[in-house]
Amino acid sequence: MEDGLLAALAADIDEAFIAYDADFTVRAMNKRAEEIFGVSAASLVGKQFSLELAKDPAHAVFAGVMYPSLAPTLVRLTEAGAEPQQAKVIFENPHREFFASTRRVPTGFVKVVREVTREGSLMQSKSDFITVAAHQLRTPATTINWTFENLEKEEGLPDTAREAVATGRAAAKNLLDVITHLLDAAQIEDGRFGYSFEPTDLVAFLDTLLGKALPVGKLYGVNIYLDRPQGAVMVLADPSKLGMAIANLVDNGIKYNAAGGSVTVTLASNGGSAEIKIADTGAGIAETDMPKLFQKFYRGEGTMKKVTEGTGLGLYLAKNIIEGHKGSIRVESTEGRGTTFFITLPLFLEPNSLEPSA
Repeated sequence: MEDGLLAALAADIDEAFIAYDADFTVRAMNKRAEEIFGVSAASLVGKQFSLELAKDPAHAVFAGVMYPSLAPTLVRLTEAGAEPQQAKVIFENPHREFFASTRRVPTGFVKVVREVTREGSLMQSKSDFITVAAHQLRTPATTINWTFENLEKEEGLPDTAREAVATGRAAAKNLLDVITHLLDAAQIEDGRFGYSFEPTDLVAFLDTLLGKALPVGKLYGVNIYLDRPQGAVMVLADPSKLGMAIANLVDNGIKYNAAGGSVTVTLASNGGSAEIKIADTGAGIAETDMPKLFQKFYRGEGTMKKVTEGTGLGLYLAKNIIEGHKGSIRVESTEGRGTTFFITLPLFLEPNSLEPSA
């Protein structure tokens, strides 16, 4: 009875569908699964798909999806214990990519699999194009920025000309920021966004970072505060990359604020973690925008009305950088009442601090 229901369910699903017991006995699979895995349902349904069967070259792709640890490349997309379990499984010679979602059911497990080889190739082509284009644009953009910088130093420029030069330099800087963000995002996707970690005192680090943000805050009429503990708070960090992430959050807190508002950065240590809270008194984020906030290129409607420039990459980069430091980031916001980002990073303990005292 249950097998009949599973077979009927499998037939109604467009993606590859496999149902199996805890001992890997296959209970049902649909036509799409036969097509993409090159196997026959008649030869597998009702049988235990053992590791012995998995060694058969004819079952290589099916085995890699059923036993992901056997796949040449496995990218886990969910935490251990999450429901459903999602992963990307990649094979070579020939190159094939699959997205697999596995869910526990009363009779065992069901796995829904979608081949994404073409999508992956298109994404790689797009990433390659962005990388090449950004590299080609960086040199002329740097030259333009350098030209405006030199013009600003010229004496005797009429006020109207000086104002035009300042506008041009600001536009050139924005262009360079966009190019840098595009290159950083491409490096993250390609796994080339390397880190140079070193012991870092977050107190001194944030003090320096916020000092650089003060002129921007003054320009927008926004006050910037740092609430810090006594003594050092040490983490293992890449100061340049971590600075990029936190500076972006502070910069957003300033630009999406109102004159007379504030951005308050609070640092504390709790157990084995350093906690950074970045709270602003700005416009807040719409509830409908919250689930997409860290997605690449996403900008909410309210955000675009407030600040027209932007790539939608800042929060995507910040999240990846924080996670690259084995940390986490989350956000709370109420429209009209401001936004708070919470960052957690593991504390760095000096080796001698772990030794028991005499």
